[in-house]
Amino acid sequence: MMPTRKIAVGATALLLSWPSWSAESAAVLEQRVQVLQRQVDALSRLVPRLDALQREVQQLRGEIELQGNTINILKNQQRDLYLDLDGRLNQSPETSATDIPQVDGTTVPGGASIDTESGQAEQRQPAAAEEAEAAGPAVVATSASANEERAYQKAFELLTQRRYEESAKSFQRFLADYPTGVYSDNAQYWLGETSYVTRDFDQALLEFNKLLDNFPTSQKVSGALLKIGYIQYEKSDLSNARETLESLIERFPGSSAARLAEEFMRKKKI
Repeated sequence: MMPTRKIAVGATALLLSWPSWSAESAAVLEQRVQVLQRQVDALSRLVPRLDALQREVQQLRGEIELQGNTINILKNQQRDLYLDLDGRLNQSPETSATDIPQVDGTTVPGGASIDTESGQAEQRQPAAAEEAEAAGPAVVATSASANEERAYQKAFELLTQRRYEESAKSFQRFLADYPTGVYSDNAQYWLGETSYVTRDFDQALLEFNKLLDNFPTSQKVSGALLKIGYIQYEKSDLSNARETLESLIERFPGSSAARLAEEFMRKKKI
C-alpha cells in the first residue's frame, strides 16, 4: 500500500512542476529568437551600406583610371610639345622683332634653322640675311661628306618626327661613325635632347656633359648648360642648378639660353 502511495505522490509533484518548466523554456527560446532577429535586422541594414560602398569604390576606380589616362595624355603632350616651346622665341616672317627676341640658331642640312635650346626646325627664308647673321656661325654642309650629311639628316628628321628612341640610336651610330665630324657636336646635343624629352634625366645629363667635355667651343654649349640646370632642378639639386644657370648667364650674356635661365631662376626662386 505504501509503495503505491509514494508513486502517486511523485507523479502528482511532477505534474504540478511541469507548467513552471515549460514557461521557463519558452522564455529562453523567446530571448534567443529576439537576439537572432536583431542580428538579422542588423545584417539587413548593412547590405545597402555595403552596396553603396561597392558602388563608391567602383566610381573611385573609374576616376583613378580617368585621371591616369589624363596624366598620360598630358605627359605625351608635354613630350611632344617640348621641342616647340623655345621655338616661340624664334623670329619668323610673320612676327615682329619687337615682339619676340631673335634666338641663336644653327644651320643644318637642307636649309633648316635650328633653335639652339628647343630643337625646333624651321625653313630659313633666303632673303633673311639679318637673321642668318644673328644666328651665329653656320655649319657649311659642303664641308661634310655626303654620307655624313645624310646620316645626320636622317637622325635629325627622326627627332623632329618625335620618334625619340629611333633618333637616339641614329645619333649614337652617327657619333660612332663620325666622332669628329662637322655635325658631331650637334649630334651630341640632340642625343641629349632625346633623353631629356622622355624624362630620362640621368642619361640626358650624361649626354649633355659629354658635349661640354668633347666640344667645349660648340655653340650648343649654352643650350647644354641650360638643360643641365633644368635637370639638376628636377633632381632637387638646387645648389648645383643655381650654380650651372648662373655660369650660363655669365658666359653667354644676352643669349636666348641666358634669358631662359634668368626667367627660370626667377620663377622657381632658386
